[in-house]
Amino acid sequence: MNEIKAPKGTRDIFAPEIYKWQYLEGAIRAYYGKFLYQEIRTPIFEHSELFSRGIGDETEVVQKEMYTFKDKADRSLTLRPENTAAVVRAAIENKLFEAMAPLRFYYIGPMFRYDKPQKGRYRQFHQFGVEVFADDSPQVDAEVIFSAVDFLKKLGIDQIQLDLNSVGCPQCRPAYLQTLRQAARAEEARLCPDCRRKIDGNPLRIFDCKQPGCAEASRSFPLIGDHLCAECRDHFAAVRETLSWMNVPFRLEPRLVRGLDYYTKTAFEVTSGQLGAQNALLGGGRYNSLIHELGGPDMAGIGFAAGRERIILPLEHLEAPGPKVLFVAYGDTQWLAHAVQLAEVLREEGYPVYIDYQGRNLKKQFKKADRIAAAFTLVLGDDEIKSGSVSIKNMASQEQVKISLKDLNEWLKKNY
Repeated sequence: MNEIKAPKGTRDIFAPEIYKWQYLEGAIRAYYGKFLYQEIRTPIFEHSELFSRGIGDETEVVQKEMYTFKDKADRSLTLRPENTAAVVRAAIENKLFEAMAPLRFYYIGPMFRYDKPQKGRYRQFHQFGVEVFADDSPQVDAEVIFSAVDFLKKLGIDQIQLDLNSVGCPQCRPAYLQTLRQAARAEEARLCPDCRRKIDGNPLRIFDCKQPGCAEASRSFPLIGDHLCAECRDHFAAVRETLSWMNVPFRLEPRLVRGLDYYTKTAFEVTSGQLGAQNALLGGGRYNSLIHELGGPDMAGIGFAAGRERIILPLEHLEAPGPKVLFVAYGDTQWLAHAVQLAEVLREEGYPVYIDYQGRNLKKQFKKADRIAAAFTLVLGDDEIKSGSVSIKNMASQEQVKISLKDLNEWLKKNY
């Protein structure tokens, strides 16, 4: 029989690494609570149309990377490859635009893309992200970007680089796309087959291509920054000015377009020099047309998504041990009931407690306490039961004391 393994591009996460994941989740909730973000949880799979309409039919995600399947009613469903479209769908369907204020959300969860696995990126990968609705001000763009950079710094991540661009809007982008198509057709012989197909679909996607010929050819293409309308120029200037107020350094990257079609105006990406070649930590931007295109009100939006696997990588310095364990041992099986009752009392007080129920002798129980890295072993034997006490062994120092059960809680408060 063949050995059953996890599917390619997936992985199991367990101790001690899981403590870093739990730490990161707690940090996300604590930090973004200060900005009045509320958590939202959307389904792991959605109707496929949501992503084809929201992300764009011409994107790599929709064309090549989605996990799409038919259910028993012959409906096309897709494991979510990203979560912005899903959050927008949830807000429209549940009328959150009418019921909640401010319209600020964060999410934490798995996403799915059929892509070549690489360091810090898997086919089932995990993101956290934020979305802000109903605020078109450039200042909120800057605040969202500030929060992303500041959060990473507070985690202890170094060598952070913020790249910034404006990708225009429905008013100025169409004319630019025509100019870009002309330039791309002039260089068509140097482009890969995928990028040749993109010329008529969405030539902006050519800037995303990593093929050497495409990257070299695109260096001569006109830049969208030179074709912005007055509104987009003013908006982008105000974003940059506000970031300077917030002391957030940035680099203008005129070829940064992001990989999803719904972006308008501000687009940004954050990388870290700590990560080597696969250095992207998060990216996002403004999507002022997406909510309306998915059937909601004509309302602005902005957000970002961060790869949690990538963020975990530079956190090797983070010490995130498990809880200090109390091991309750018993000298004879006749005292097991007392051990169970003591463990119950301790857990009610909030202590993590372990008991070995297999009736082994004290020596073997102490070995088990060592294996699970217990901080203290509490021993109940004949003398302890008769005197209403417990012997406590510090597993690190091997020191042992005997105290009354009625004084146990006070002793733990001082020594745990």
